[in-house]
Amino acid sequence: MDQDERLLHASSFGAAAVTYAEHRPDYAQAAVRWALDPAPGPRVLDLGAGTGKLTATLVALGAEVIAVEPDPAMLAELHRWLPDVRALSGSAEAIPLPDGSVDAVLAGNAMHWFDMAVAGPEIARVLAPDGILAGLWNVMDDGVEWVSGLARVSGSAVIGPRDTPASWRVETAEAHLPKTGEAARFGLPEQVEFPHGQRRTADSLVATLATRAGVLVMPEHEQEATLGRIRAFLASGPETGHGEFTLPLLTAVLRVRRL
Repeated sequence: MDQDERLLHASSFGAAAVTYAEHRPDYAQAAVRWALDPAPGPRVLDLGAGTGKLTATLVALGAEVIAVEPDPAMLAELHRWLPDVRALSGSAEAIPLPDGSVDAVLAGNAMHWFDMAVAGPEIARVLAPDGILAGLWNVMDDGVEWVSGLARVSGSAVIGPRDTPASWRVETAEAHLPKTGEAARFGLPEQVEFPHGQRRTADSLVATLATRAGVLVMPEHEQEATLGRIRAFLASGPETGHGEFTLPLLTAVLRVRRL
């Protein structure tokens, strides 16, 4: 994905902010605990916080959270759902916080939108010594047969390489971390996956997938056709065709330490 495509996809969520807040999953608490475990203190920045899915988990775990989000519609939803959290307009490339002001920077399903050539030094600036940078992604567990079938029917614009366990590790580590030569700001990455799940119906899973960036930027006729294929697949499956079911997920974590 080139820079123009990345910006187009990254800016697509605001139009679906309410649906995003309603349908996107939260993050496995065990994964968030692991991400924060080596942090030198409780001050956490949720960067690219969206509507607050990760923010809410951090609050539940007792962290002192500041949320930063560039999209006004997403930020408005975060304020609505989490009115007591300090939430600021800003981006990974321009973080509105002082030097060394947080002990950890976490990004939930967001780090792949950052321009790490700019964001890497900026994240390092706001982190305290030995602070933690961690990206978290909810990926579909395609080791489950019906989930792998859903991925095939959906197409790569809906469920791409980063959304499945087989390839998120290489794709994220190579593309979304500060590079080795950047003043040695960060140590070596660690990557772990934690079991997770989300209760869905066929209709609510279609609504969830409709909030994916690849779907949001599709022409309307293509979007309708894609979601129609997904709806038909789910309706025909014994696991998904009747009532509620659990969508098998993994919360995948990529963690590095500020040197």
